[in-house]
Amino acid sequence: MYIMGIDTSCDDTSVAIIKDGFQVLSNLVSSQHDIHQRFGGVVPELASRRHIENIIPMIKLALKEARIEKEDIDVIGVTYGPGLIGSLLVGLMVAKGLSFSLKKPLIGINHMEGHIFGAILEHRELHPPFIALVVSGGHTDLVLVKRYFSYEVIGSTKDDAAGEAFDKVARLLDIGYPGGPAIERVAKIGHIDYNLPRAIPEGFDFSFSGLKTAVSRLLKEDIDIPSVAYSFQEAVVDVLVEKTIKACNTSGIKRLAISGGVAANKRLRERFTEESQKNNIKIYFPSISMCTDNASMICCAAYFRYLAGHKSDLTLNAESYCGYPNG
Repeated sequence: MYIMGIDTSCDDTSVAIIKDGFQVLSNLVSSQHDIHQRFGGVVPELASRRHIENIIPMIKLALKEARIEKEDIDVIGVTYGPGLIGSLLVGLMVAKGLSFSLKKPLIGINHMEGHIFGAILEHRELHPPFIALVVSGGHTDLVLVKRYFSYEVIGSTKDDAAGEAFDKVARLLDIGYPGGPAIERVAKIGHIDYNLPRAIPEGFDFSFSGLKTAVSRLLKEDIDIPSVAYSFQEAVVDVLVEKTIKACNTSGIKRLAISGGVAANKRLRERFTEESQKNNIKIYFPSISMCTDNASMICCAAYFRYLAGHKSDLTLNAESYCGYPNG
C-alpha cells in the first residue's frame, strides 16, 4: 500500500510517500527560512505564496524518488489543521484534486496527531497507552494517548508555546532565526547561569511568557548574551522535563514519546534521557529530521486511520485552530 502525505501547515512544504505504513520511500521538505529570516518569524502571506510555487514540483519529485507513478498511490493523507489557514488551504486543495482525479481515498490528518505518529513511525514497538509531549512553535501539550485516535490533553501552555518562546527570545538576543537552533548554538558557549524563573502552573500546564519577560528585563543590564541563551534554555528544559516526568509517574504510564520541533533540541534530549532512566520510563524520540514538520508523519497517521476505516470527503476544510481528534 502506497500512501502519499502532504503537509503545508506553516512555512515548510512537505510531500512524502511511504509503503505499508512504515517504509519511507521519499520525504521531501522545502524550508522557507531564507524568506522569513529577515522578519524574525513567519509571514503568513509569503508562506502561502511559496507553498503554491513548491507543491506541484515537490509531488512530482516525491513520486520520482519513490519510483512509482501517481496512479500507484492508494491513499492520500493531508494536514487540515491546526496551522496558518492560507498555507493549509494550498496543501488541502491539491490533495482534494488528486483524490478526485485519481479516485483515491482522502484522509484529513490533524497536524498534532501527525507529530505523535512521527514517533510511532520510527518506533514500531510504541503502542498506546503512552504519554506524549508535543512541543513545537505553536503547541506545548501533554497528551495521554489512550488508544489509537483517542487522546486526552492533560496539560498545555497557558500562553506562549515553548518553540514560540525560543523564537521570541532569539529575536531579543538578535542571534538569528529560527530561534530554537540559534539559541541551542549560542548557549553552548554560555558560562553564567542567570537563574531565570521557572513558571510552574498547577497541574500539568505550562507557561513561558513570564520567562520571555524576564529575559527582556535582563537585557537592560550588562550581561553575556551566550549565558542568557544558556540560562533561558535551561529554564525551558527544566519545566518541560519536570512536568512530563511527573505526568508519567502520576498516571503510572511508563512509556513516553517526545515530538515536535523543540524535541530536536539536544539539551532537551539529554535531560529527558537522564530523568527517564532515573524514573524507569521508556522514552521514544523521533529522529531529528522527523521532529520538524514533515509529511512522513502525516502518511503514517493516514495509514493507521485508513486501516481503521476512516475517510474524509471533499467537504474537508482547513482549520487554523482545532483540538486533538478523538475517534
